[in-house]
Amino acid sequence: MANIKSAIKRVKTSEAARAHNIAQKSAVRTNVKKVEAAIALNDATAAKDSIVAAVKGLDKAATKGLISKNAAARKKSRLMKKVNQLNA
Repeated sequence: MANIKSAIKRVKTSEAARAHNIAQKSAVRTNVKKVEAAIALNDATAAKDSIVAAVKGLDKAATKGLISKNAAARKKSRLMKKVNQLNA
């Protein structure tokens, strides 16, 4: 355990940031799963509605540094490809 006051503060802020990051990543994964579930049910309207939230969440996570820019682009590309095939 840290003895110095500033180190104790850093531990507390780091833990708070970690909890926040975990929550944000979980929300992104949930949005992606909603899109995939709609695709599995062949529900084009639900897929279109949920893809908007998923893309927004992925972009935000990439901007904040939760996931890499390329990972976000890859996930968005694969989701859009599936949604477009569903509409075709």
